[in-house]
Amino acid sequence: MAAMHPVHTGLLGGSFNPAHGGHRRISLFAMDALHLDEVWWMVSPGNPLKAKAGMAPLPARLASARDMARGTRIRATAIEAQMQTRYTVDTLRALIRRYPGRRFVWLMGADNLAQFHRWRDWRAIARLLPIAVIARPGYDAAALRSPAMAWLRRYRVSPARLRDKGRSQASLQQPAWAFLRFDPDPRSATAIRAKSPGWATDHASLRPRDGVTRRIISQPKG
Repeated sequence: MAAMHPVHTGLLGGSFNPAHGGHRRISLFAMDALHLDEVWWMVSPGNPLKAKAGMAPLPARLASARDMARGTRIRATAIEAQMQTRYTVDTLRALIRRYPGRRFVWLMGADNLAQFHRWRDWRAIARLLPIAVIARPGYDAAALRSPAMAWLRRYRVSPARLRDKGRSQASLQQPAWAFLRFDPDPRSATAIRAKSPGWATDHASLRPRDGVTRRIISQPKG
């Protein structure tokens, strides 16, 4: 029997409060640049680095992500809430254990790289899987001057090499990251909320199905 080829999967974490066309555009761009089979939008139940005020319920945010991803190979998931992991490093370890047939690449915007040193066990994240940093207007310079970059700089590779590393299980323990540049996309969830403060009410009555686990998602307690 022929060996099964791994499914190359990009992971884009965020609040998706709400999801918008910028998320879709950078995901499709990364999918093409890194030859990914899928991208999973990891809709967070709560970001430890973001205030809870103004955060829409998880089902509404997942529903907005599902709608924005329609017609693509992007899958919106609230698997972090289902696994009850709070920090990205724990979520990634759990995903790697749960899905051994997948090769994951962590996708992050330059704005997140600028504060990557504040994430719990950020060096461990870099050792777990390749990272693709996607350019974002106004953040690129700060990202390249960030405290995390003092350690990460030695592990920078070209997008082509990162694509190859993502396809080789043996290389996953070695940190590797690449900077992906493309035409800037100015869209932001903050601007959408300012323009349409009641956006979440359009999804308030929905009980969306998770795009990965296929479970019905409701608001976590507490």
